[in-house]
Amino acid sequence: MSDDANLIERFLEMLVAETGASQHTLSAYRTDLEQASVIVGGRLSNADREAVKTLPSHWRKLQNSTVARKSSSLRRFFGFLVEEGFRENDPSDALPRPGLARSLPKTLSHAEIAMLFQLITEGLNNQPVKPAIVRLSAIMELLYGSGLRASELVSLQRSSMASDKPYLIVKGKGDKERLVPISQQARTAVRRWIELIDSKEKWLFPSRTGHISRVRLFQVIKEHAAKAGIDPANISPHVLRHAFATHLLEGGADLRALQTLLGHSDISTTQIYTHIDSARLVELVNNRHPLNQLNLVR
Repeated sequence: MSDDANLIERFLEMLVAETGASQHTLSAYRTDLEQASVIVGGRLSNADREAVKTLPSHWRKLQNSTVARKSSSLRRFFGFLVEEGFRENDPSDALPRPGLARSLPKTLSHAEIAMLFQLITEGLNNQPVKPAIVRLSAIMELLYGSGLRASELVSLQRSSMASDKPYLIVKGKGDKERLVPISQQARTAVRRWIELIDSKEKWLFPSRTGHISRVRLFQVIKEHAAKAGIDPANISPHVLRHAFATHLLEGGADLRALQTLLGHSDISTTQIYTHIDSARLVELVNNRHPLNQLNLVR
């Protein structure tokens, strides 16, 4: 299977797990992406901006709504590739925008995050503790506490967490390694889970055939959200990663530091996480700007 065909399948798999996309929707995405792949010679997944710029010339006879849909399909596909580490940059700005505005990614409030973890705490306090809740605790701590991508989490090995270091060793595309800081709380949750799995097991989150799949990960997160009273449609591993980034920024984190934590090679990718509410920005300017610290009489 070619890179394009393989990555399109992975993208469609993500749509099913994250959004519950219908067969009609999946068919439309598949058609748009496969046609675009043919146009750029089967190299859509790593097409540069110049190659992407050639696509609109093939859409001249199409209606505006169709062009908008094709552009949207490609933007979402490229966004998926960047988010999952399959490419480093997003060439989507070369695509036409026929009257459509880019929507902001979903996130969760602090209250919703508290609801998710409160339910886990209650499960851990029950005796005997179910292995499933121990695993869920480790998964949630890594997704929200460290901002891991879904693909990074499912492929974690037991050896990823050094015994004497406060970080995880995460492998991304092309076996590139990066260090991800992990809190003491997350370390405790992961260690508690490790104690329950076979010492000969290679994967941190094993399954019968290898490691837990992305689809199963999405299902686990959505099932937990439903039990916590949160609409499953509003949550996914990516939403938890986005909440991690957004809440760090709200707490005063530096954008460059966040870029490192998220493993973004280009800070422009990190900037999608800066959709902090306007009221907080106004408060920031009023309270933190140097001129306002001078108490000058105007």
